[in-house]
Amino acid sequence: MAFDALDARLLLLLTDAPRLGVLECARRLGVARGTVQARLDRLSADGVLTGFPPELRLDALGYGLTAFAVLEIAQGRRGEVAEELAAIDEVCEVHATTGQGDLFVRMVARSNDDLQRVIDEVVDVPGVRRTSTSIALSTPVAPRVRPLLERIARGDRP
Repeated sequence: MAFDALDARLLLLLTDAPRLGVLECARRLGVARGTVQARLDRLSADGVLTGFPPELRLDALGYGLTAFAVLEIAQGRRGEVAEELAAIDEVCEVHATTGQGDLFVRMVARSNDDLQRVIDEVVDVPGVRRTSTSIALSTPVAPRVRPLLERIARGDRP
């Protein structure tokens, strides 16, 4: 079954209120409880819905500095390097990319000195050949999926 407007409306509802129960979701969407449960089960099984983690402000946890690094790595070492990067607590995400570098890394730190420590850990990963790091000054557009879900909920397709 394809992802449809009801799936999008359900995910929008859970995006706004992730602690809602199945029964309340059904009531707000005007569908049966079993329909909501079946949709959630299918979205989970299909890998669309991967969980309900809380949204955190990392600066409120003491990690007020966000940086992005482009890494050039040794040929054929992506899996090994990614595994080592995942072991660094301050590395929030890693993407394999095309273009100038091989991996794009988002990391956080408590201060500039702390960022230097994190960068040193990244550079020490076997297989990392070169890194170029930029510090984020602000986040004008935070990570989001809402506009995509709203488009699908309206029945619009690109």
